[in-house]
Amino acid sequence: MCLALPVRVVELVGECDAIVDLGGIRKQISLALLDGVVPGDYVILHVGYALSRLDPIEAARTLALFASAGEPTAPAATEPAA
Repeated sequence: MCLALPVRVVELVGECDAIVDLGGIRKQISLALLDGVVPGDYVILHVGYALSRLDPIEAARTLALFASAGEPTAPAATEPAA
């Protein structure tokens, strides 16, 4: 299974790389497949490459969904023993 994540570009590095942020984790990635990316843009990241730009609202929705998936749920109610 493959997973691509929305990340925010925080800094451009050279002609084809950028530093991105995902929940406080920063990583250098390749922008070789995209043109015109600027700091503040959201991109879809897969195996170190930005694949496409992403609308900031859609990025926020996706990141919120990922965050909620990691939250613990309340234990299931059990019936009292008779």
